[in-house]
Amino acid sequence: MGIISMIVVGFIVGLIARALMPGDQKFGIIMTIILGIVGSIVAGYLGAALGFYQPGEGAGWIGSIVGAIIVLFIYGMVTKKR
Repeated sequence: MGIISMIVVGFIVGLIARALMPGDQKFGIIMTIILGIVGSIVAGYLGAALGFYQPGEGAGWIGSIVGAIIVLFIYGMVTKKR
């Protein structure tokens, strides 16, 4: 049940991040799910490094969305230089 909930939350977070980030991201459903999951991981590590979360504590919804936006920004910077 944990994997299914992670996929659903990743999809929702990825959709929200793509809606908030300006520009046109051509991602399919799988890439949107991966974006949300990676955004949650980035937010968890970044929040723990900054002292917002305890080690091992997961990021919340807003933190996950911010993490996904950071990932989208980095992805845009990398693909723009090609």
